[in-house]
Amino acid sequence: MRLRCAVLDDFQGVAAESADWSVLGEEVEVVALREHLDGEDALATALADFDIVVTLRERVPFPGSLLARLPRLRLLVASGMRNSVIDYAAAEAHGITVCGTGSSSTPPVELTWALLLGLARGIVEESNSLRSGGPWQSTVGADLHGRRLGLLGLGKIGGRVARVGLAFGMHVSAWSQNLTKERAEEVGVDLAASKEELLAGSDFVSVHLALGDRTRGLLGPAELALMKRSAYLVNTSRAAIVDQDALLAALREGRIAGAGIDVFDIEPLPADHPMRGAPRLLATPHLGYVSRANYATYYGQAVENIRAHLSGSPVRRLP
Repeated sequence: MRLRCAVLDDFQGVAAESADWSVLGEEVEVVALREHLDGEDALATALADFDIVVTLRERVPFPGSLLARLPRLRLLVASGMRNSVIDYAAAEAHGITVCGTGSSSTPPVELTWALLLGLARGIVEESNSLRSGGPWQSTVGADLHGRRLGLLGLGKIGGRVARVGLAFGMHVSAWSQNLTKERAEEVGVDLAASKEELLAGSDFVSVHLALGDRTRGLLGPAELALMKRSAYLVNTSRAAIVDQDALLAALREGRIAGAGIDVFDIEPLPADHPMRGAPRLLATPHLGYVSRANYATYYGQAVENIRAHLSGSPVRRLP
């Protein structure tokens, strides 16, 4: 019997052209789903007849309760080599192999700077004004050269963001719970004495931490209150690192100059979500990983994972 493969959240309709699925021949029927499936019941119904599922990032949780409702599922492919929303023990118990793919850190670095620069120079506001016949110049840009960029996290992505900041002539400092002086010196940035010092002294703050028990809610009302009223916050990491209600309040009350946000507590963002109408917010729909090269890696290696599974020798197994 021909196997069926569901590709989830193909919002742009490009999964088919991002890899050569034809190498799967007549063994696998590939179905790309462009609409997001929200909730366990919807997922259980839509995926009941699929043997293979390809999921993007951590948007769709696969808890044990859902996996138990997918009796045909034998292979789950997730983009990237880390996924916190898959119940690996339950997958093993149900005979489901879980595999990952490679992922580049370049796209989120580039998007971080797109958001930061867009905020600093009022790009969206000025462009909209120009196109709609509004005033000629209405904002005064915030300078980068000579200003301080504070990074929460100095890993692979944070380190590359830091080097761009240095190229702009910014003073760059970083902090995380495990960050060492040696790592900071390796990148060429200052090690902040504390999270509080970093927040209080930075003109731009950018989040580059993995989500975990120690980082969930790391920036709450008290932390955001430490930031300068002229400072900007950028988050291309995970929404839950920043208290969403506290961020909304800070934006509405003008306690920070603005925020560039690519990640949200609910994705896709509902039409009536308060973030959609927040002032001083430059928002993008989780585009950090979305680039042609990354999609070629995700889907190309997903095809490789499926072929390896069919041959009985799975590759890139998770966790």
